[in-house]
Order: sequence, then structure tokens, then C-alpha cells
Amino acid sequence: MNLAIRSGDHPSDLLFVNFNQDCTSLAVGSKSWYRLYSLNTVDKLESIYENESEDVCIVERLFSSSLVAIVSISSPRKLKVCHFKKGTEICNYSYSNSILAVKLNRQRLIVCLEESLYIHNIRDMKVLHTIRDTPPNLTGLCALSINNDNCFLAYPGSNQIGEVQIFDTINLRAVTMIPAHDNPLAAIAFNAQGNRVATASEKGTVIRVFSVPDGQKLFEFRRGVKRCATIYSLAFSVDSMFLAASSSTETVHVFKLETPKDNKTEEPQGWMGYFGQALKTSANYLPTQVTELFHQGRAFATARLPSSGLINVCALSVIQKIPRLLVASQDGYLYIFNLDPTDSNECVLVRQHRLDGLTGDSHVTEVTPYDKPLTHQQSTTSYASTVKKQEPTVGVGSNMAPPDSIAKILDSEPYQEMDQGATGGDDLKGLGQLRLDDDNEFPPMTHKND
Repeated sequence: MNLAIRSGDHPSDLLFVNFNQDCTSLAVGSKSWYRLYSLNTVDKLESIYENESEDVCIVERLFSSSLVAIVSISSPRKLKVCHFKKGTEICNYSYSNSILAVKLNRQRLIVCLEESLYIHNIRDMKVLHTIRDTPPNLTGLCALSINNDNCFLAYPGSNQIGEVQIFDTINLRAVTMIPAHDNPLAAIAFNAQGNRVATASEKGTVIRVFSVPDGQKLFEFRRGVKRCATIYSLAFSVDSMFLAASSSTETVHVFKLETPKDNKTEEPQGWMGYFGQALKTSANYLPTQVTELFHQGRAFATARLPSSGLINVCALSVIQKIPRLLVASQDGYLYIFNLDPTDSNECVLVRQHRLDGLTGDSHVTEVTPYDKPLTHQQSTTSYASTVKKQEPTVGVGSNMAPPDSIAKILDSEPYQEMDQGATGGDDLKGLGQLRLDDDNEFPPMTHKND
């Protein structure tokens, strides 16, 4: 999340914080450095990479690869794609306006400007399509599915009401428009399978989940009724059974995405059963706004942050075989909570880590031991194994052209400026085949000079 473009009076050197696509690492950018942290354990926040020379406001990592997309405060219109392990810049592009957000998956790279979206083929960084004249999108709100089969892009279709535009980034065509809310959108998120999208509006009281691509409403949850809040982030669990929502309040909500059981055949039991049945029946004759309240789900679990009013981003993951709720906050801390999928009690804070890499205040003394399974051990283990089985494939797709073929195509068809706004270097100087070292790495690309 680009903290630099969002309002907030909290004094912080942090400019950016976000989880990668499968929540295995955390990227943090500040006024003087950017860092990548591993999320393989709750015990410590292990540094993967540190760079002390840039004022980075966007740093997006592609899964567990060495490829990162970087934008700095000093050059807000310039996107650099780098191999951080080798310390090399693979290519760079300049745009007609400041870059507000960058999204990546294994097929596409999306650059979001205030009134346009650029869709790049991530294998050679060519601009495939430009969505122009979008409604003013001051915070760069957009979401990109990580699923290769459902490679959809979602972005606001209006700055007056909560319309969600769904765009197919493979076939380069608009798919549908979802009328999600009466108020402008504040948050959008796809699930790992790319067949569901969650939305929240600026009012911040109702969160909805729609099927993709048909746009049918599947779930509706109420975050609260006492006060409105700014929803900063939404995040699905890998198995799409849970949805987390973090906001400007101190409470993070976790909703369970399950269809209520059909109890129509059951007869009311006693006076309370009769009263409940009568209440449901009378709801059919009430105004629509009132009727909706009876059908909106409540939070399955909640987590408490130390303070409110801070920009934050949340994620749901499985670390050390236990479901976790992660929240990275503008106060410079990563908070790790246990999430028991069988119990709707409040989530337990098990660790907090400083994002500046310094030690101190990195544990919660009242929670011990932190790495033991939750109370319902069998259910939790089953849930974790289920999530593990449904994790998206990390390897590069089989339809990728061999490195030699990519190099030949790039040599024979040099990059040309496409449309206006996204420009790369005129001269291509190959760096050879940039073979990435670690597993599940990204295919080689060609360097572009200014």
C-alpha cells in the first residue's frame, strides 16, 4: 500500500508496505531505504534484502522471485523493474503522470495512474493495452488476480458511486461492471482463484463479495453500525473461506464465507423460536435498507490493534501450519495474530515485529508458547492442510516461450513506444540471459536504458 498518497497525520518514515501475492514476504519502503522480509516464521522478521539508497514509495515483489517493481518519490513517473539479488535494473518505463500503484502476477504487470491503467506483458514488458480516461482514482485503487486462468483486473468505474469494472487482461476486453455500493469504492481484493472479488465503500460499514465474471452477489457482511470507518484493505484466505478487513479503527474483522444452512423444514421451538420466525417474516414487509440488516453477516472473529487512525494492510496466511492474521501498520510494526477457524473468539496477538529492522518490542510476553497449535488442534491442522493443498501453483506456466525464443523475439522486434505515456529506452542492450537463481523464478528479460 502506497502510504505516501494517503492522508494521515501520523509521523512516520514509512512510505510503502505490502505483502507479496502468496504472503510469503513483506515489502517495506521508507524515505531512505526499502526492505524485503521473509514471513516463514512468527519468531522473527528475517531480512531478505535491504537497499539504503532510495526513497521508495512502491516496491512490489513477484511471488518469491528476485523480480521487484520499484517507484521512488524522487521519480514518481518512472517504473524500474529490478533483479534485487543481482542488484541489476532489468528495464525502466516512464509515464505521463505519477504512478499510484503497481500490481503483478506471472502474466501481467499493471501500472495505475490517476486516470489511466497500463497493461504490460510481464515476460517482455511490452505495453499490451491502455485503459484511458478512467474516473479520477486518487489513491490508485485497483486489484489484479494472481490466477493464470482468471487473470482479471478490477478498478473503480466511477468516483461517485461504488462501481467495479472487471477487465480480462489476457483477452484484453471488458468483462462486466458490478454495481457494488452506493458510495465510492475504498477497497477491492480478489481471492486466489480469481473467481471472487470483495469490495468496500468509503462509508465502510458493509463489505460485499461477488462472483467473477458474472458479478452475482454472494455474501454481504456488516463491519459495524455505530461508526463509519475507512476500509484500508481486504484479504482472502488462500482457500477463500475467510475474508479479513482492516480499517481506520483499532479492530480488524475476519468474516467467514459460508452459506447459511437451510432451516425451512424445522418447526419453531418454544416462544423464542416462534418470535424469531415472526421477526424474519415481518422483515419481508420492511423497507429494503432495514431488510438487508437481517441478512448481513457479522464478523466471525476480530483482532485488536494498539491504536486507531493508522493506515494499515492485512493478510491471511498459514505460517508454521497455523492460520495467521497479519497486519502491517503505519506505526512501523507487523502484528501477527492466531486465527482459530473453529472458534469465533477474538484473535490472539502472538508476535509484533518492528519494520525498521531494529530489535526490541518484538514479542508479546503474555502469549506463550507462541508456536503451539491452537486449542482445536485437529480442526486447525485439517484446515492448514486444506489450505496447503489449495495453494496456487508457484511455478512458471507451461505456455511460456523458452528463454532463447524470447531473446530472439526481442532482438528482432525492438521495443517501440506504444500510444503515449509509457515510454522505455530507444536502444536495447542485452544483458544476456538473466537467469534467476532461486526456485520458481521469473523468466529472463531484456534491459532498457534511458
